Amino acid sequence: MGRDARWVLRRAEPADVERIVEIRAVVMRPDLERLGRFDAHRVRQRFRDAFSPAHTSVVVADGAVAGCVALRAAEDGYWLEHFYLAPALQGRGVGSAVLRTVLGRADADGMPVRLNVLRGSAAQRLYERHGFTLQAQDPVDVFMVREPSVEPHRAPGPTVPASASASASASASASASASASVSRRLPA
Repeated sequence: MGRDARWVLRRAEPADVERIVEIRAVVMRPDLERLGRFDAHRVRQRFRDAFSPAHTSVVVADGAVAGCVALRAAEDGYWLEHFYLAPALQGRGVGSAVLRTVLGRADADGMPVRLNVLRGSAAQRLYERHGFTLQAQDPVDVFMVREPSVEPHRAPGPTVPASASASASASASASASASASVSRRLPA
């Protein structure tokens, strides 16, 4: 993936699962090893078991699957799950741009977003920069929440349409939002 790579956010397809599984194993390994919890089979199988294309968007860079993010509607807001980016895209603004897009959906619905991140993970700083605050923690996970923003976070360029409501149809509308594509050029 070149320095000036183009990337697109699109709805996940069942065929994406194995590429995402491998990205997850690579990016989570250092934190899981640090916590004494890395198991090569388990890190892959847990994603396979939880993968829901209807709630997942895939990051495609230079024509290849390079990451994913899931936004799942819950009774009291959304859960941000399975946010992984290939190491070649990390530190280049892609994670922030993807996160702004996803948070824009929740902001449009006036709903909070919750997540959990492994303790000591560098990803926690990314989430804090985007307004997430500590809710609770245990020896392995940090649980965070972000209340809806008055002014939606917007990534430069085209945006993904926001879902229509936060009612019982939130899951369906979040799925419809995830099916739209967002294309961006990384800053040089």
